[in-house]
Amino acid sequence: QVKLVESGGGSVQAGDSLRLSCAASGRTFSSYAMGWFRQAPGKEREFVAALRSDGNTYYAGSVKGRFTISRDIAKNTVYLQMNSLRPEDTAVYYCATGGGVIAQRGYDYWGQGTQVTVSS
Repeated sequence: QVKLVESGGGSVQAGDSLRLSCAASGRTFSSYAMGWFRQAPGKEREFVAALRSDGNTYYAGSVKGRFTISRDIAKNTVYLQMNSLRPEDTAVYYCATGGGVIAQRGYDYWGQGTQVTVSS
């Protein structure tokens, strides 16, 4: 059984940083894409960042240059380093694993989400 557990969310001020973690079990995630998505109140869930099995990374335009996705293969964990946070980054952040990159339909397993709140 594949399980993803996110952690690291919290409440911060604009300009602060947070690092989200996603610990995976039941699958060697280095063989699959890992993605981060977010859903703000009243909005659709959207793509944030992805790390393909070959190591290539992809970012949404709104976070490029501020967020960095990385992985620790030994720990089967993927991270999302978020710098220069803005109030518009406030959302529930989800990690996912699967064969996709940007499209949500390409991911077959999802975590439960972790809340990130950025105040101005």
